[in-house]
Amino acid sequence: MASVTIPLLEETAPFGDDDINHTEMTTKTFLHPFVTLSHVLFRSAAILSYLFCGWFSDSFITSFVFVILLLSADFWTVKNVTGRLLVGLRWWNYVDDNGVSRWIFESKKKQDSSRLNNFEGRIFWITLVMCPTLWSLFFIVGLLGFKFKWLLLVVIALILNGANLYGYIKCNFGATANIRTTTTDFVKSQVLKNAVNLISASSKNDVVVNVESNKSSNIKSLSMI
Repeated sequence: MASVTIPLLEETAPFGDDDINHTEMTTKTFLHPFVTLSHVLFRSAAILSYLFCGWFSDSFITSFVFVILLLSADFWTVKNVTGRLLVGLRWWNYVDDNGVSRWIFESKKKQDSSRLNNFEGRIFWITLVMCPTLWSLFFIVGLLGFKFKWLLLVVIALILNGANLYGYIKCNFGATANIRTTTTDFVKSQVLKNAVNLISASSKNDVVVNVESNKSSNIKSLSMI
């Protein structure tokens, strides 16, 4: 498994950014109000449903499925939409031709970061960090209260929320480390490649020298005859 942090690709730039100027950003409290609402709504709905689902239904299966649907909608929305539009970050992965899973962490270029709304960014990060913290508390409460059937739901919530939290932290703070690692790997590969070429060239020269010496020996033998 490999990972790399790169600038947000131009062809996948957030939609709607081309029609927004810097003046609109400074005068608007919310640049993407519906996106910001969806970022908070799904997460809050999942937590509230977990806390109060017993008031509306006695069926554990119904409550479980409903919360899972909200968590899945939240995971997809945060991973593919809100992170890209609100903070200019995105993470994803793919499997290459060799079967290796590669993780890509994209971040908006510094010169484009001024186009982001700081207020929306704060909402994004606060919600992104707060929700996994709450689910961690729910896990402790469920463990101490021996509510093991609900622990599975809490673990799923922690995995989905934690994946987005890790991915965006990696996008935001992992650029320097990844660039350094990528540079080091490139230098190592070049050194190894040069060493292999040098050894190959040396081996070829030895073969040529041996062939020439054999030819000269054969010529001397023929002349003596």
